[in-house]
Amino acid sequence: MAMMDLHPMEVSVSCDRSTGRPRAVRVGPEEVGVVAVERIRDESAAYPVMEGPRTVFVVRTRQARLRLAFRHRDRRWTMEAIDPLRSELATAA
Repeated sequence: MAMMDLHPMEVSVSCDRSTGRPRAVRVGPEEVGVVAVERIRDESAAYPVMEGPRTVFVVRTRQARLRLAFRHRDRRWTMEAIDPLRSELATAA
């Protein structure tokens, strides 16, 4: 499946202190561990004026792939897209 864009929703992300990469994502009461960071896109040089500079991460959890954005100006995390993994693929991996 492809990533489904969402209305950006605020999430809480805990990061590795040495690298700054996401380790876990909390959406509401549920916390999900990050299995792998697939991509990092640094948009600190070219960015929409209204949004400001940001860094975009595509991460994989056991349940889904997520696109997370860290907005540097207001120092907050948002989830912008999700790609749920099918259960048979998740158990095969």
